[in-house]
Amino acid sequence: MHNKSGITKSSFGAPTQILANVELQSSVGCIVPSSLVSAADANGNKIAKAGTPIHVDLTNMAAPAAAPSADAPMNAVLLHDVDVTRGNANGTALIFGFVNINRVDSSVAQAITAAKAVAGASPLLTFMKA
Repeated sequence: MHNKSGITKSSFGAPTQILANVELQSSVGCIVPSSLVSAADANGNKIAKAGTPIHVDLTNMAAPAAAPSADAPMNAVLLHDVDVTRGNANGTALIFGFVNINRVDSSVAQAITAAKAVAGASPLLTFMKA
């Protein structure tokens, strides 16, 4: 079958599995804004990394997620890498679960540490070195 519709398929490496326990988790779909990533990587892509702390308005799922702040503390993390090179993209927000810090990027681990220190950060996310 010949693909004339303009649909492209790209294959990448295996996705990063940040969960320490894949059975005990709950996640929701979210919109990941391109503003969540400040700079492009060496290939010119803007990738929001798995484990990135975010704030999701669970009463308005159509609103894009935001970086955590004092007014909107971390209540979720990205479950998988999300490519926001071409603008906002769909992602998965982990709202309950056990995250293995050893499996996230070092810059993401630092962001998690900072986000956990903000009052009101979600107690439903457990971060461990497993």
